Amino acid sequence: MTDDILTPEIILSTAEDVLRRYGPGKATVVDVARALGVSHGSVYRHFTSKAALRDAVTERWLSRIAEPLEKVAAQGGSASQRLATWLRLLVQSKHRRALDDPELFATYIALVNDAREVVQAHVVSLVSQLAHIIADGVQQGEFHVDDVSKTARAIFDATTRFHNPIHAPEWRDPGNEAAFESVLKLLMRGLVAQD
Repeated sequence: MTDDILTPEIILSTAEDVLRRYGPGKATVVDVARALGVSHGSVYRHFTSKAALRDAVTERWLSRIAEPLEKVAAQGGSASQRLATWLRLLVQSKHRRALDDPELFATYIALVNDAREVVQAHVVSLVSQLAHIIADGVQQGEFHVDDVSKTARAIFDATTRFHNPIHAPEWRDPGNEAAFESVLKLLMRGLVAQD
């Protein structure tokens, strides 16, 4: 590959392949450059450091989770249904990644642990999506809450066991799905507007 057609997207795709092959502890910028057939300086022209490249890979992975959720949050219709759909989609997308490709999931978890600012921005984005749905629910008269932002964060935190990768070993538990549905039911009951 020549430097003139090298793009950040091509580098990120190749970096994902290299990380899958070698793992986060052993993969280097030189490995990514070698896989691309360019010098490591060519990669550094797009990403100033190994940490910047790893952060970009992490951000790309997290955006793949956030984008479908954003679509659900932006839809019209019942806020209750959208909230339940949003939470189920968040949980299912994390579980699929963990169970379908455990090696790659473990690689991303290692990257996530090092990319605190990227993860914090991701969480803020997800909580903002929740707040949007809850605000719609309040406006429609479906939900009754005192503080939309705090409620959104509380719902995110209350469901952490089901979507935070630190809990991934628990996701194989046969009762995990039923436990999630119980928590979801409790949360929805707490949001419903009182007559």
